[in-house]
Amino acid sequence: MAQSAISCDAGVELPHVAIFPLMARGHTIPLTQLVHLLLRRRLASVTFFTTPGNAAFVRSLLPAGADVVELPFPASHGAENVEGVASASAFADFVDATLALQPRFEEALASMRPAASLLIADPFMYWTASSAAALGVPRVSFLGTSAFAHVMRESFVRDMPGFDGTGDGTYTVPEFPDVKFLLADVPPPPVSMLPLDAKMAMAVAGSRGVIMNTFDGLEGRYIERWNRHIGPRAWPIGPLRLARECSAVVDDVVVNGTKPSWLAWLDEKAAAGESVIFVALGTLLAVPETQLREVARGLEEAQVNFLWALRSDDSVGLGVGFEERVRGRGMVTRGWVNQQVILQHDCVAGFLSHCGWKWNSVLESVSAGVPLAAWPMEFDQPFNAKLVVDELRIGVGVKRSDETVREGLVKSEEISRTVREIMLGETRVPAAKNAAVLAGQARRAVSAGGSSWKMVEEMIGELCVTADPTARATKVLGGDKSVAWKNTKNVAAVGNLS
Repeated sequence: MAQSAISCDAGVELPHVAIFPLMARGHTIPLTQLVHLLLRRRLASVTFFTTPGNAAFVRSLLPAGADVVELPFPASHGAENVEGVASASAFADFVDATLALQPRFEEALASMRPAASLLIADPFMYWTASSAAALGVPRVSFLGTSAFAHVMRESFVRDMPGFDGTGDGTYTVPEFPDVKFLLADVPPPPVSMLPLDAKMAMAVAGSRGVIMNTFDGLEGRYIERWNRHIGPRAWPIGPLRLARECSAVVDDVVVNGTKPSWLAWLDEKAAAGESVIFVALGTLLAVPETQLREVARGLEEAQVNFLWALRSDDSVGLGVGFEERVRGRGMVTRGWVNQQVILQHDCVAGFLSHCGWKWNSVLESVSAGVPLAAWPMEFDQPFNAKLVVDELRIGVGVKRSDETVREGLVKSEEISRTVREIMLGETRVPAAKNAAVLAGQARRAVSAGGSSWKMVEEMIGELCVTADPTARATKVLGGDKSVAWKNTKNVAAVGNLS
């Protein structure tokens, strides 16, 4: 486990923080960024929990000095991360399958040396609440979505607008009369997700606080609303993507001096003084083939340079001869790409995005000063798109064929219109200016003395505890069992325990 870390200021042992994200890249990446922050500022030592199938990706993102604990995932389930999940119902099943990790997680948590001072857990890992409580470890929930989305969702649940069939199809939020929604734009959670939502809500409500990957300058009035009227206490410590300098992140993607093809292509565009729009529509849910072909036609018709990142399993044809026709001004890549490096690139001037927050899409755009073409799909994304377009004014919205932002096919003409508007239209200059202002505020928030800088230190100081590790181990192991650790550099794998 983590070696004892001693504070150079006080000569005392640092708190030991355990971190457990959902096995999804969008949930994992921000928490690896938090590890960089905690270790660089010597606020804590860290042990990071994952599964064997995700460990290589996790280790590639973590700094030296962080430990990784691998918890074997049930072989009967198949996929070890949500990128292998194709639907909302399958996603809920995947999350519930993680419950099989609980016994070994508790054994590992109890055996941490130094003893665990704090557990930071994804709300989707709802069962960690009972584990932490049993061991006396303080727990906070990492909320990967925006403060705006959380506050708006609470208002919708409370008021249930349109539920009785009356009204004009709109909803004005009472506490924020300047925020008005078309009800058709806001999706109810899938029925298959409702039991999981209830479990997550209980886990969040019972935590000592919530970490939000945001900052006061971006969402101050919604953070204040959460703290005063919803709770538990929010700790806005973002944008976590700024925990590392971009040059360090670029080093991660250059292997033996060789750049990935997409980075070399961007460098060529920058050298030629040309601008590029980045296109990425998320990795959680598959986009239908018919929609992907509309996107392809729209990008071709827009006549702008683009880099389009598809899921690794998006093997469908994008139209006969599409990639040949756009060669030179368009590039299509399949599989994971480093979105942070792309958005920080000098030539990237726009981002066609599903407006995810967990995957850092909106936050990375804000931090890089890149305006968005907002195309929400599911979950919290319509709320994030509303924030981007109407309040922050750093983007333009994509409309579907029925004039909403949620249902129906988006035609190639709308794709082309939106892309050209954010890259060449009247929206481009004011959106880019607003995004640049927010990027400056983001950097100030995470710099020494900034709001997020101070919030991290305050959170660790207030929540971390020192406990008797022997007592914790006895609670879980009954005092007569031991955890078999396979020790390698920065890795600890939980052995079979019977």
